Amino acid sequence: MVNVKQVSLATVLIALGVVIATFLSFPVMDSKAFPGQHMINGLSGVLLGPVWAGFIAFCIGIIRMGLGVGTIFSMPGGIPGAVVVGLFHILFKRMGKKHFVLAALTEPLGTIFIGGTLAVYLVAPLSNLEMFLIPVWLGWSLSCILGAIFSVIILETLRRTGLIERILE
Repeated sequence: MVNVKQVSLATVLIALGVVIATFLSFPVMDSKAFPGQHMINGLSGVLLGPVWAGFIAFCIGIIRMGLGVGTIFSMPGGIPGAVVVGLFHILFKRMGKKHFVLAALTEPLGTIFIGGTLAVYLVAPLSNLEMFLIPVWLGWSLSCILGAIFSVIILETLRRTGLIERILE
């Protein structure tokens, strides 16, 4: 059964991601790095889990491409990072970690290494583009690390105010 609170939060995160995308991105070869996506990935992975986080990243990527502020690389660039955060959040909670918001710092692992590799070796050749692994990893890492830090700051603020427990219940 679909939880109305989860659908509402997912909708808000998608809208926020699309709005931020219109003014916060920078080019990395043929792709566009978008720190806002990585921030949303950190938030959605912790607050909603890996499936919802992947779905949110997919929706933001599709809308960004439709608006012309994103590229095909938003799929491998956004989805793996979101899913990794959600998986680490589950792992940290099961281990009894008190500061499970730190799962958001794992976002670069999914985006840089999984997403960047998929972008270079799968998506770029299918799109008749030439990209190189190390420059993509380096360029995307700037975006990912910045977005992950922002998401941890937001999540930690929500935790300290007691709002995160209300969201996660």
